[in-house]
Amino acid sequence: MTTEKVSLLSHRVQVMEESQTIGMAKKARELAAQGIDVVNLSFGEPDFPTPDHIKEAAKRAIDEGFTFYTPVAGYPDLKKAICEKFLRDNNLQFKPENIVVSTGAKQSIANVILCLVDPGDEVVIIGPYWVSYLEIVKLAEGTPVIVTGKFENQYKPSVAEIEKAITPNTKAILYSSPSNPTGAVFSKEELEQLADVLVRNPGIVAIADEIYEYINFIGKHESLGAIDRVRDQVVTINGLSKGFSMTGWRLGFLGAPKWIADACDKIQGQFTSGTNSITQRAAITALTSGLEPSMEMTRRFKIRRDLVLEKCKSIPGFKNMIPDGAFYLFPDVSYYLGKKAPDGSVVATSMDLCMYILNHAHVSVVPGEAFGAEQCLRISYAAADEKLVIAFDRIREALAKLV
Repeated sequence: MTTEKVSLLSHRVQVMEESQTIGMAKKARELAAQGIDVVNLSFGEPDFPTPDHIKEAAKRAIDEGFTFYTPVAGYPDLKKAICEKFLRDNNLQFKPENIVVSTGAKQSIANVILCLVDPGDEVVIIGPYWVSYLEIVKLAEGTPVIVTGKFENQYKPSVAEIEKAITPNTKAILYSSPSNPTGAVFSKEELEQLADVLVRNPGIVAIADEIYEYINFIGKHESLGAIDRVRDQVVTINGLSKGFSMTGWRLGFLGAPKWIADACDKIQGQFTSGTNSITQRAAITALTSGLEPSMEMTRRFKIRRDLVLEKCKSIPGFKNMIPDGAFYLFPDVSYYLGKKAPDGSVVATSMDLCMYILNHAHVSVVPGEAFGAEQCLRISYAAADEKLVIAFDRIREALAKLV
């Protein structure tokens, strides 16, 4: 694109960063198209198929004529099923009027941010953060304020660190649990402490991204919104992509105080309107037919987590924490930054290291800089066991050539 054409683009899109998870996956596909055997560990996508009973529900929906526009915020019976899910799994008490169904959890988050944030408003983001959080806040012309804790606490910041970041301009606090990229999970005690922060700051809304809820290796998932004293200050985000292996179906949802839900309904009505009708019908089946497939998938992810942690023991300089959920490793690789590749080039950044691994090991991973942690890499273990073994062996061999 010429400079002249670029100048016609809005400022908001010119300053927006490309998603590096999508970018690295794209680079991996380009190499694969050349006939190179690339193991793609860059995408946040379960490699398991959508359960058959959910696919059958979608087929029935087509045959039954669910092919027309839906209400903007979702079919009433789907919203009822979401309310029941929130109560059953999270002790969250919502009415259908509190629910907005969107085209993925990413849209749910964007809806909330666009409804709350004006130019100059601040959003405290718990880092390391999912790549899109920063750009969504910037799109709303808000200011992201990143708060990251210590490695020893899985990067989860203390209450004091969070509170120190709050100013009169703070509108929201945004976090994920289980975390993408670290796999850290907030405990009930930690959420109680965060609730205390909200009580002391009644003008702040917490946005809890719980999309990885079911991929939890340490027990019961805890929701901030279940704490009575802050129910009216919390928006809970969830969806079908991770827990039901329905990434391509594109359905997310939120539970929120009615004034926020109404605003999200309003803004979504001017962008996408209601999400895919067939997906919505399948979602009712997913949410009401038992969690056995999701729990089996989580069991398999835990086995893979343990496999890749064991493989990492043979890679010098990989400083790992044990992820409690999701399906990523997020090792500190500072040991390798500043080293030289065989061609004499310096591996100065996490992106340099990712490109070195892609070109020499033919494994695609994501640089930590995309998540606000330059010293790290994000490595997905959402791949078959044999592919993971091959990938980590290749990574070890390639890194051994850096000096």
